[in-house]
Amino acid sequence: MEAEQEKQVHKWLIALSMMTGSLMVSINGSIVSVALPQMRGSLGATVEEIAWVPTGFILSSVIIMPIVAMLSSRFGRKRFLIFSALLFAVSSFFCGLAWNLESLIFFRIFQGLGGGPLMPLAQAVLRETFPPREQAKAMGIYGFGIVLGPSFAPLLGGWITDHYSWPWIFFVSVPISILNVILVTRFIHDPPYLIREKGKIDFYGLFFLCAGLGGLQIMLERGQRKDWFSSDLIISLAVIACLGLGLFVWRELTAEKPAVNLRILKDLNFSVGTTLAGVLGLAFMGGLFILPLYLQQLLHYSAFDSGLAVLPRGLAMAIIMVICGRLYNWAGPKWLVGIGLFIVAVSFYQFSRFSLDAGYWDIFMIQFIQGIGFGAIFVSLSTASLSTIENPMMTSATGLYNVINQVSGSIGIALTATLLSWGVERNRLEMLKHITLFRDVTSEFLRTLSSYFFSRGIDQIGADNRALKVLEVVVLRQSTMMAYNYIYFILAAVFLIAILLAFLIKDERLSGFKKEY
Repeated sequence: MEAEQEKQVHKWLIALSMMTGSLMVSINGSIVSVALPQMRGSLGATVEEIAWVPTGFILSSVIIMPIVAMLSSRFGRKRFLIFSALLFAVSSFFCGLAWNLESLIFFRIFQGLGGGPLMPLAQAVLRETFPPREQAKAMGIYGFGIVLGPSFAPLLGGWITDHYSWPWIFFVSVPISILNVILVTRFIHDPPYLIREKGKIDFYGLFFLCAGLGGLQIMLERGQRKDWFSSDLIISLAVIACLGLGLFVWRELTAEKPAVNLRILKDLNFSVGTTLAGVLGLAFMGGLFILPLYLQQLLHYSAFDSGLAVLPRGLAMAIIMVICGRLYNWAGPKWLVGIGLFIVAVSFYQFSRFSLDAGYWDIFMIQFIQGIGFGAIFVSLSTASLSTIENPMMTSATGLYNVINQVSGSIGIALTATLLSWGVERNRLEMLKHITLFRDVTSEFLRTLSSYFFSRGIDQIGADNRALKVLEVVVLRQSTMMAYNYIYFILAAVFLIAILLAFLIKDERLSGFKKEY
């Protein structure tokens, strides 16, 4: 009895150890974006140059995620976890001490190399620690840390930069990293089935992986600013990405000891779950990217207020993930994922009907409802996707699952940014076709404005010019609002279609319970 109680306590200490690292990385991934304007002014960087601060972190973390299994088996998982957390702590400290832009980007790359492995390794450790009937609870704990970071990071980052300075957004990660190292050292141990391999490294596979993912990530980050395929740079990056990823897949499927085990994608549950995770990452990050823009550009929210408006989604996700961790064994993955996808689709459809008169509580309620849907999807999907993966393959699976989710998020941001820019211009041109001086509505609108400005002491020519400028602003705001509506409608359609994939998920609850006993 005492041994069982000790095991239960130890299980939750392992969960705390893993959630600390995940929370630390998820906060850092979002907190930096708030301080970019201050960094730009302090370091004398252009918009394109300062963009490498988040890009360097994402690029290095995405590249290392798929090979965490190989590195864990080569050096030992516990040792690799400690090294990653220490690397994250040291590089965070030096990011705060950065003396110029180049040094900041350099240390951000190492910060990504340290932080990238922590989330997939945390997911693998939790899956192995909790028994089959508590797998959903484990994923709820993991998701709790992942969700809280992006939800509170904008508020935390805004407060730090307002009251102190941007280096402190990196310094705050240091004590959490040190705590994570202490917890991992004390409570995490390598599983008995982890085989330490020190054979030949698949350098060709690693090279193709770096080239493919590196080219893709830089292309997604730069594409919108370079007008996509009208730029020679973007075309070159697209070719590098396609060749690199194509050769990487070929190499890993033919190599005797591949750097990344792609054969686990033969597992139907894992391949369907990973596909849905890609859809989730694409829409989640795309929606998270354009909502603050809508709030600040069109509704004139401050950065802090827009962060508050986004907060309800994260709070709802955190709450529902704990609840779904308990509901999973009763309802099963198909229903929870399907209902979650439907709720998110409805919420995005509601966003597509917004106007320039939307109030805070309108946004609050839809955000909260959307958070319920995302939370239900996250716990159920991550649990079901890994339910058929054997423990020796778990680290490989979580690495692949997370990198696909991360890359899909970058694609979502790039797509929504492109659709927004394209939609604004298209809507503006369409509206201008119907705005002429020969229409009574247009002439009356301009005449009223011109009279108003004339009454304020402006000469007639100046009053007419100001009236035209106001009309241009009105057209731009309306065309931008229509572009946002169009993007949200597309996101709603994507989630509705994704419901079909939910029914391909195989329910492994009963077989999991049998294994437990």
